[in-house]
Amino acid sequence: QVRLVESGGGLVQAGGSLRLSCAISPRGFAFSAMAWYRQAPAKEREFVAGLYAGVQTKYADSVKGRFTISRDNTKSVLYLQMDSLKPEDTAVYYCMGASGYNTWGQGTQVTVSS
Repeated sequence: QVRLVESGGGLVQAGGSLRLSCAISPRGFAFSAMAWYRQAPAKEREFVAGLYAGVQTKYADSVKGRFTISRDNTKSVLYLQMDSLKPEDTAVYYCMGASGYNTWGQGTQVTVSS
């Protein structure tokens, strides 16, 4: 069974940084695309960043220039480096992998204080 497990969330002040991790199991499982989404209270889940065929990246306008998506294939981990965080980045962040069907993690909470 394919699983995604996020970690790295927490409480940070505005302007700070966090790095989210998404562990992929079984190790080496090849998703055709992976992405990070987020969902703030009372809002719909929204796209944050995507990684396609392991090389092409795409970002939501709201995070462009501040967030970076990457993958370490040796560790089977997807990352989201988040810099210059803003209070409006507060949300539960989810990892998603696409391989004919979508697999979702359980989410990790990110809270940015002003």
